[in-house]
Formats: sequence, structure tokens, C-alpha cells
Amino acid sequence: MNAQHKLAYQAIETLSVDHHGAQAFLLRELGLSRQAFHQWRHHQVTDWEQQEEQLKAKITWYFDQHRQRIGAGKMTIYLNHDVEIDFEVPFKRVKRLMSALHLKCQSRVKKRRRTKQAEQELRDNLLNQQFDQVTEPNQVWLADSTEVRYGVKGEYKLRFSGVLDLHGRFLLAYNLSPTETSEAIIQTFEQAFQSAGDVHPMVHTDRGAAFTSKAFNHFMDQHQVTRSMSRPGTPYDNAPMERWWNEFKLNWLDSQPTPKTRQELVELIETGIHYFNYIDRTIQRNGSTAKEYRDKAA
Repeated sequence: MNAQHKLAYQAIETLSVDHHGAQAFLLRELGLSRQAFHQWRHHQVTDWEQQEEQLKAKITWYFDQHRQRIGAGKMTIYLNHDVEIDFEVPFKRVKRLMSALHLKCQSRVKKRRRTKQAEQELRDNLLNQQFDQVTEPNQVWLADSTEVRYGVKGEYKLRFSGVLDLHGRFLLAYNLSPTETSEAIIQTFEQAFQSAGDVHPMVHTDRGAAFTSKAFNHFMDQHQVTRSMSRPGTPYDNAPMERWWNEFKLNWLDSQPTPKTRQELVELIETGIHYFNYIDRTIQRNGSTAKEYRDKAA
């Protein structure tokens, strides 16, 4: 039975309650079989149909809870972690139901506007895109900054700097500053070291002026870290950090009203960081949150 017939039968049953002869008239006008209508009325709901209805309700709820920013892959993770669902939910089933519900994850094309900066201290690309070789927390940290806006028309902008632990993609620290400066980056790393303790990770960055400055690299030397830098014009060398920015903007900032004040922006960013560190589940972490994945390895 297709969905259109089911809706038609439901409408006929409702309309014909208080109108004698309406049932036969509506069936005839719609070209529907009386036998099929009566079979539908006496149909016993199967376990599969009950599961389908439960999954549809859950999918709709999770889709709205995550601001319409999750696809079938991530939806499958949340469904299989839902304590109210006591059966395994395969990816293909979720994909089919999301299609039937006309639910599609939002996406955007990443814009790049880069200005070449004066380089002072350069390092080799020691990480060399070996992102899957990291096996424990604080083994490799990634750092970068991106632009965020606030104001009635988004007319004010700040640089959002972050330090990301490559193991589990846990954001250790962040900072907001008018521009990307070595001072702002150093402040961000000071927070990260305070949070992580006495650790000596490899720190990978791009070749921005703040990261190639003598002040920043002197600070890195004080903490006895190994430095690594992306090759010129190769954003894939810092792909996990770039992806974290992309998901944070698309799945969090772009799904919220533009903050009018700096304080509103700060609150929005901090809530978003909490979401991605403690709530968001991914296939790459075997369905765990960043915090859960980090704790398992500790």
C-alpha cells in the first residue's frame, strides 16, 4: 500500500463517520477498491511498521535537535545510541527513511580568501597528513584561526583561534581577537597547556604570520614541542582543523541567528564548543563523543 492510498483511506474514514453513504461515494469518486479499504481498516500493525514509525519520529527529532545539520551517517550513530531503540538500525534504512521524510543535511561551499604573509621562521611538514597514526591524546595538536562575525548586519568581525587535539578532535582552547596575531595565538596555547598539563605534543600549523613569528616559536621552544608546518598552498596538510572549522560554522554558527553583540558571540561559540566536545557523535570516533573518545585512551 502506498502512502497516498493510506492518506486517502484515513481521510475517507474520518469524513464518513457522520455522513451516511459518504464512504461508498468517496471510494467511487477516488477510484479506490472497497475491499482494499476494508483490508486497511482491519490491518494489524506489524513489528516492522511499529519500528518504522518509531524511527521516523526519532529521525525527525534528532534532525531538528541538530539544527538540520546531520546526514544519514551521523543520524545512524545517534539512533544506535538511543536507549529507547532496542534494535540495530542500519545505515541504508536510515537513508531510506530520511529520503521519505524529505530530510536533507544542509551544506555549503567553503570560501577561501588568503593573503600571503611575511614568513619569519619555517618548519618542515613532519606530520605529512598522517592523521590516522595518532593513537593517544596530546600526541599531535593542530592550530589555526578563522573569521567570525557579529552585529545587526554582521558588520563586526573577529578572529577565532583554536587548538585542536588530533586524537578525537577535541578542542582544547580558543581565543577571540581583532586580528590573527602571535600574542593571540600564544594566549590560546597557554590555555591549552593549562588544560592538558605537562605535555610535549607535535604542534602542526599553517604558515600564517602568527605561526611563523619569532615570539610564537620561542614560546613553543619553552614547552619543548616538535613543530610542523603545512606546505605552501596546501590546506589538506591541516585537513582535520579545516574540517572542524567547516563543521563548526555550517552545523553551528550558520544554524543560529547572527549574534548582535560580542558577548552573544562568545556565548554562542562556547555553547558550540561544548556541543562538539561533549555531544556530537561521529563515525570516525566509533560513535563516541570527542570527550568519551579522549577518556577511553587516557
